[in-house]
Amino acid sequence: MPSAPDGAEWTPPPKVVERPVYRRDRQGYVDDTYQHLFVVSANGGAVRQLTDGDWNHSASEWTADGEELVFSSLRVEDAELQWRHSEIYAVSVEDGAIRQLTDRRGPDSNPLPSPDGQHIAYMGDAFHEDTYRNRKIHLMNPDGSNARVISGDFDRSVRHLTWAPDGSGLYFAANNEGNRNVHFVSVSGGVERVTDGVHQISIGSISDEGHLATTQTSFHEPGDIYLLDPNRPDQMNRLTHMNRDLMKGVTLGEVEELWYTSVDDLGIQGWVVKPPNFDPEETYPLMLAIHGGPHAMYGVGFSYSWQEHAANGYLVLYTNPRGSSGYGSAFGNEINNAYPSKDYDDLMAGVDTLISRGYVDEDRMYVYGCSGGGVLTAWVVGHTDRFAAASSNCPVTNWLSFVGTTDGVSWYNNFEDYPWDDPTEHLERSPLMYVGNVTTPTMLMTGENDLRTPMAQTEEYYAALQVLGVPSVMVRFQNEWHGTSSQPSNFIRSQLYLRSWFEQWP
Repeated sequence: MPSAPDGAEWTPPPKVVERPVYRRDRQGYVDDTYQHLFVVSANGGAVRQLTDGDWNHSASEWTADGEELVFSSLRVEDAELQWRHSEIYAVSVEDGAIRQLTDRRGPDSNPLPSPDGQHIAYMGDAFHEDTYRNRKIHLMNPDGSNARVISGDFDRSVRHLTWAPDGSGLYFAANNEGNRNVHFVSVSGGVERVTDGVHQISIGSISDEGHLATTQTSFHEPGDIYLLDPNRPDQMNRLTHMNRDLMKGVTLGEVEELWYTSVDDLGIQGWVVKPPNFDPEETYPLMLAIHGGPHAMYGVGFSYSWQEHAANGYLVLYTNPRGSSGYGSAFGNEINNAYPSKDYDDLMAGVDTLISRGYVDEDRMYVYGCSGGGVLTAWVVGHTDRFAAASSNCPVTNWLSFVGTTDGVSWYNNFEDYPWDDPTEHLERSPLMYVGNVTTPTMLMTGENDLRTPMAQTEEYYAALQVLGVPSVMVRFQNEWHGTSSQPSNFIRSQLYLRSWFEQWP
């Protein structure tokens, strides 16, 4: 560029993009750097970089002798274009030498060396094209040899892997039918459940004596810290009462579990939050809340959002339709190349089940959800007019325009064909293709910074509703990436805009 004229400034230069993954939701542009591992003395001093190259390296864990860090990455050409593939490596703290420990096509990650230095545990699976599959707990020797699965046929999502101090096995938390409990897997193989109950437990850390620091939440408990002795799991020691003063004198709505049968005789689980002082002889407006993901799980944890809606006189129904996690890989994979599809039937069967109880005001039924829930909300209003109003939040409405504009290129692999080879599936699964059926007043709420389900997805659907004369409003949240509730003020606005919109359509 020549020098700018005196007294003038050139327009800032364009951004030149050359990498396939160049932005991430809640981060923005990420293509000017790679994520590397660094170390610094515990006494302070200079920071030293251990890894280099044009690859990203995940968070790492120390080996027992402190001589290496183990991490997951994919140090191959065109790594960002690889789908469901990562390997585990070890890097020497002394000289930066890197050893590759796993070698198979598939996602191997989350390495965790044992405290006795004998093993490295990790999560992994062979490559597959299923839309959902729970990964297995693996064990290998420190040099990568003797890799094997130790979790057997345990088919639930694993989180918070934590070694027992004696190296005999690992504790972990797993979602199952709305609950999350602690389990133990032995190095010799086999999973045992440690805790049981209607709650959601998360593992924080473990003491030298083998006691687990955990957090626990349930329908009426927002969350507190507990100490768990695995030898006496029925005597968890509660250490905090963080919300005792806040909850004093507050009447919460009761929550009831529902199981019902949907199409294909598939059992579906859900729950209903009832208004405080609920009277089954009365009728109440209903909100159907749909979770995102779509591979996610609603459960028994405390929800301020739903309790606040219930306190304002609403029934809140939330369910885990097919595709949800917490019910095994086959259940999660029910929506493989079929999303949205029969998950819609699962949601409607849940509504019908609650209506049969006799306390739902069928003229005041509403539906909403964000992300995957926004997808299904837009799908719902394109396939039924039974709801008085809807709010499709941070949705995908057009898969054709979404797959190339979301924050990554892997979504192209979630369909049987690329759209340029055959766009049929992308079109059939796009709520926009059914917008001509919509008569339901529909609000859309999305963060202006959203890179996961970009604002253009909301704009496309809103524009179509406006052209068709369907009552509609678009709410564009400021300072929000994916979702509308990360800022406290925006969380409150999300609650109030939602209820205000529904109250316009009694």
